[in-house]
Amino acid sequence: LLKMGAKAVLMKGGHVAGDTVIDLLMTSDGETVLETERIHSMHTHGTGCTLASACSAGIAKGLPLSVAVAEAWAYVAEAIRRAPGLGGGHGPLDHAWPVREFTRR
Repeated sequence: LLKMGAKAVLMKGGHVAGDTVIDLLMTSDGETVLETERIHSMHTHGTGCTLASACSAGIAKGLPLSVAVAEAWAYVAEAIRRAPGLGGGHGPLDHAWPVREFTRR
């Protein structure tokens, strides 16, 4: 994809089996590996869209791409951990967890 003209590629590893999730951000400057223990949860509906939106928000704030992606990645992981448990299948994340954390201060 980089050779085809993309400035960056984020390869997601969430659907790969195993106890570890590894995502890879690739640019012409190199690679950034994002790795963590898998969060076992049924409540992962919308993780890709949420990650893309959070990356875009970081870029809009003027963060360097690698920082924007790392912060977005951490945000999504915590949103999965704090999922409210709605629905009988793959439920939603807890998108508002940072708001509650901020108001507790």
